[in-house]
Amino acid sequence: MTGAQASIARVPLADGTLVATPELPPEDLIPSLLAVSDVLGTGWYAADAARVQPGSTVAVVGDGAVGLMGVLAAKQMGATRIIAMSRHRSRQELAEEYGATDIVAERGAEGIKRIKELTKNIGADAVLECVGTNESMQQAINCTRPGGMIGYVGVPHGVTFDGQSLFFSQTGMLGGPAPVRRFLPHLMDLVLQRKINPGKVFDLEVPLKDVAEGYKAMDERRAIKALLRM
Repeated sequence: MTGAQASIARVPLADGTLVATPELPPEDLIPSLLAVSDVLGTGWYAADAARVQPGSTVAVVGDGAVGLMGVLAAKQMGATRIIAMSRHRSRQELAEEYGATDIVAERGAEGIKRIKELTKNIGADAVLECVGTNESMQQAINCTRPGGMIGYVGVPHGVTFDGQSLFFSQTGMLGGPAPVRRFLPHLMDLVLQRKINPGKVFDLEVPLKDVAEGYKAMDERRAIKALLRM
């Protein structure tokens, strides 16, 4: 779709890609419905691809909007332990609100060691990789228990794999562009019934004309996600 960050948007094949709400939603639900169509759908797919099950232990690599939505998704899917990897206090607080039971601020070898300590040296049943760097992918791979599953939605850049390591650990991986349309009806219902509030990831509002400032704020970690208003 082109023109989605403009005053008018053109939606190809709209009869098959858009999902209408029964009525005009209340103003306070608009941010959450926007999140449903973007970052929540992506974070949900990460949890779905990682095969999060009720009672499972989940680790989430990445504390951006998608990672935080991954925490929310894992909670909704019944995970009982959710480890969020985050260094930023405001994001840690939101992760805990969404269901994170543990926060790991360490990275690299120290981060892997900490997750192993939290899981009795086993690793997480499911890991959500929501960044896309080589470091974050290696973090995800090494935090997964043998036979566990990784759902990756961070667009990979500079990522390399040790094939033998994956082979002998029997680590499963599934990811790619999120099939958000598949999840929309369910996620919209959760929002409209006020069972979830993903719109809290929008911690900055800017007018459409200042869209560049919104991107700058996110790039500089001054905002998790910017919401554009006319």
